[in-house]
Amino acid sequence: MVWFLVSLLLVVSAAYAAAVVLKPSEEFDPLVDGALGLVAMWVPAAVSWFTVCRAESRRPDILLSACAVSCWAAGTTYYVLYAAAGEDVPLPSPADFGYSGFYLLMLAALAFIVRDRLRAMTWSVILDSVIGALGAAAVLCVVLDPLLNSTMGGPWTPTALLGTGYPLMDLLLVATVIGITASTGFSFGEGWVLVVLGLLLFTGADVTYALLELNHDYVLGTPLDASWAVGLALVAAWIALQARTPGRHSRRRVAVPAQTVPTLATVAGLGVLILASQERVLVLAVVLASLTLTLAILPLVFRQRLRLSQATTQARTDELTGLPNRRALYADVPERLAAARRRRSAVLLLDLDKFKEINDGLGHDVGDRLLVQVAARLSGQLRPTDLLARMGGDEFVIHLDNCGQEQAQAVALKLRAALVEPCDLGDITVHVSASIGISCYPEQGQDLTLLLRKADMAMYSAKSTRSGHAVYADGAADLIPHQFHTVQALNEALLEDQLILHFQPKIDLATGAVRAVEALVRWDHPALGLLQPEAFLARFEEAGLMPALTNVVLGRALDQAAVWAKEGQPLSVAVNLSACSVMDARLPAQVAEMVSDRGLTPSVLVLEITEDVLVGDRSRASTTLSALRGTGVRIAVDDFGKGYSSLSYLRDLPIDELKLDKSFILTMMDDTRATALVVSTIDLAHSLGLQMTAEGVENLDTYRSLSDYGCDFAQGFLVSKPLTAPELDAWFQTRGPLPSAADYVPTASQAE
Repeated sequence: MVWFLVSLLLVVSAAYAAAVVLKPSEEFDPLVDGALGLVAMWVPAAVSWFTVCRAESRRPDILLSACAVSCWAAGTTYYVLYAAAGEDVPLPSPADFGYSGFYLLMLAALAFIVRDRLRAMTWSVILDSVIGALGAAAVLCVVLDPLLNSTMGGPWTPTALLGTGYPLMDLLLVATVIGITASTGFSFGEGWVLVVLGLLLFTGADVTYALLELNHDYVLGTPLDASWAVGLALVAAWIALQARTPGRHSRRRVAVPAQTVPTLATVAGLGVLILASQERVLVLAVVLASLTLTLAILPLVFRQRLRLSQATTQARTDELTGLPNRRALYADVPERLAAARRRRSAVLLLDLDKFKEINDGLGHDVGDRLLVQVAARLSGQLRPTDLLARMGGDEFVIHLDNCGQEQAQAVALKLRAALVEPCDLGDITVHVSASIGISCYPEQGQDLTLLLRKADMAMYSAKSTRSGHAVYADGAADLIPHQFHTVQALNEALLEDQLILHFQPKIDLATGAVRAVEALVRWDHPALGLLQPEAFLARFEEAGLMPALTNVVLGRALDQAAVWAKEGQPLSVAVNLSACSVMDARLPAQVAEMVSDRGLTPSVLVLEITEDVLVGDRSRASTTLSALRGTGVRIAVDDFGKGYSSLSYLRDLPIDELKLDKSFILTMMDDTRATALVVSTIDLAHSLGLQMTAEGVENLDTYRSLSDYGCDFAQGFLVSKPLTAPELDAWFQTRGPLPSAADYVPTASQAE
């Protein structure tokens, strides 16, 4: 429909222009200059109003443009009808009100376009636009010099004023259009070039008419009249095209080189001044040309300083969130501390909980959008005098000026509360929380480095205790371990063989044989001794080192499996996988290569996942697990029943084994409901063709009951606690029959 209207406009205006050019004489022709001329004026008006009525929104620039086209058509109608009667059209007349209305309304429409885009334009673009407008105005003043001199030198009659007024209004239109076009990268509306060409045609026709009228040479019915008709049709075509994108401007961009318009305007202004030095030129033209050159030269003087300022700003700003970055933090906070030596202040280090899982599981684009929302929420909770910076990754630092420990804790509570509401990231909603460490100036340090170090230690204390926030306390025992959990210490653990494996056997309840073990990692810390997984696994995950840790554990577990196979005692080995490892598409190929390099069959390896791994991205997890299963590796679900996932994954995912969480096993002898759940879960696993392992078996009654219920494997302290490989070999040599429940009493040292 839109293109039909545009085609109609072009056909009508072209037909009228051809008729005017081809008619035998320049005398008034009622058919061509009368009927066809009026049709060429009113069709654009009708199309304009049809577009306005169809549009879903009432854009003021389109509405004003439609009124402008109608004003011109009305003015021309009066002029043609008066001329058809064979009389001279008086000046001024109602036609002049229509023509003047066109210019004023079009200027108003352009003003709305400029207003809508002004906020998106930089000062350099605005300056280029002004230079272009002034240069065009200076040239037009030279062109109109005879007319303007005649008007200013003679009596100020209505005829002279109107003859001068139209070109001056054209001057404003052209200057505005060129100023808009000069906006480099400006997002023009659909068909913007049409309105530009249309207004330039009007300007050319008006200037020609003014110069002809100066000598009383203008007559109605010449090709000059067709120029107005074609210009009006082009403006109406632009209006019609707006129906394609109601309520917004198109995002198409016109490729205008950055300095094209300012350069042309500067050349034009220089030309006007050179001409003024040789001939008499209107003072207004000289003034406009001088302003053009002045505005063009001034930016050259300050351009280098402006570029340096912009480069400095960019270097101190985080590109993603727009906050100050690490460089700005280390530059500004020492100055803030020095400026307020007698005032207390606080440094807060905020780290998002489980951000690594979100970033790896849902994609880095989701992680980036989350960080932007988090930055906005944190900014909204701080005072103008506070400083919020992004250190990198998911870490933010806040410096609170004139703030004591209690106020800092109150701010920490506000910041965490601001993150309670879920973050809407478009196609997904994410809940996020944060842990905050606090250090106070000057009690806990007088320089930023020390304050950050202590805030970092307090933050890890908050993470480990899940308290949300913590204040650094000198000598606090619960903070000491975190001093050793730096990224450097974690890397040293990976590279210097500080990580060791313990193996817990799984017994076949049908035969009493042990054919499988679970590999459990420990950290033999040089300063803290043997650390259990809960003391360090979270820190490896936060540091992004969980894939490296998984590779170390897999390698050592398979190495030991190869040793047992060579010794004639083949055992399958189970290794736990974290969420980020399951989401790693490279894992299946790595596992297949590691198994092959050791000459093992893939079924010797069992990879254990927990239900919460499937919460983030079921589809991606399914792809990785299917690829792993395709290599021959077996998949087990650890801590089954503890999570909140839908049981549909038992149908959809390639799973070989379920490991029932020990919370059910420990209570099954005293709780009939727990017993019922254990029995039904065993039946469920078998009905799906899965093996069932019971974790946490600690007494003989539980062991026997599980055997009676048909459970396949048992794992727990009754069988053995986790042992090193040499200890496990010795256990195989000395193991006897299972003790009775009365003889077996687990000790605290057997804790897993």
